Amino acid sequence: MSMLSPIMEEKETFAVQIERAKKQKRMSSMLKGILFLLPSIVLFSVFVFYPLFKTMYLSFFLTDAKGATTVFVGLENYLYMFSDPIFLKSFKNTFLFVIYTVPATVIISLFLAVISNEKLKGVGFFRTIFTSTMGVSVAAASVFWLYLFNPTMGLLNQILKVFGAESIGWLTDPKWAMIAIAITTIWMNIGFTFLILLGGLQSIDTSLYESADIEGSGYFYKFRRITVPMLSPTLFFVITVSIINSFQTFGQIDILTQGGPANETNLIVYSIYREAFVNYQFGSASAQAIVLFILILLMTALQFKLGERRVHYQ
Repeated sequence: MSMLSPIMEEKETFAVQIERAKKQKRMSSMLKGILFLLPSIVLFSVFVFYPLFKTMYLSFFLTDAKGATTVFVGLENYLYMFSDPIFLKSFKNTFLFVIYTVPATVIISLFLAVISNEKLKGVGFFRTIFTSTMGVSVAAASVFWLYLFNPTMGLLNQILKVFGAESIGWLTDPKWAMIAIAITTIWMNIGFTFLILLGGLQSIDTSLYESADIEGSGYFYKFRRITVPMLSPTLFFVITVSIINSFQTFGQIDILTQGGPANETNLIVYSIYREAFVNYQFGSASAQAIVLFILILLMTALQFKLGERRVHYQ
């Protein structure tokens, strides 16, 4: 027994040394990982986390024209916001805008992607045309559509006159202003959505279509049973991104309508801009920004909760 004790002690000491070495290795690996992530952590801290916490802080205060806090008001900015008819109007408009733009963008882009995925002569030219809107800035696209929507010399009203229809005040008529902004946004977003969906279509295994052809399946049956299920991860991605982008729309609103007429195109982001940089009410603007952040977070979580169930991963 006395001979076994030193051996047991030596084994225990060896096990402790191994465990200590494993801990040191884990610490070293974690330190290396932190060093690799440090540039991203610094950038996120400066451009994401600090603005977020600063916005949360300002939302509980009244501020002066320079943005300095003056009076602590607690939740008053939030309570006032939900009793403000202009903000409630922008809240409603934002959801309408999402409904107008997201389904149309995805459906049109999917249609163009399916056509462009066919082995047709000259299809490369059309792929370039369909993705060309990605190279156009929001400002340039807005100015282009501003000309098209012009009530007197705009191309759209000229076409209506050819068919004997009356001219439409695309950007001045409350009935048409939101539709005009939606058309502009759909045109601007088609390029990116089309490119992502085309990449998803080209990643589908062709043997699935070959097997379906052998069984004599029709085109629409293959689209419903093969294309859509195999493309569902890509569709899930583009729908989620499109919803987030629609909630954050600002540029075309600012250039085309400035939220008018009669606040019919006043979305939440433009309402935040006007409250902060026109009215210099940074506290209430920060409260609106926090509400928008929570709204996007909830919509994204809902999308993952409901949409991911139908996603088929290969």
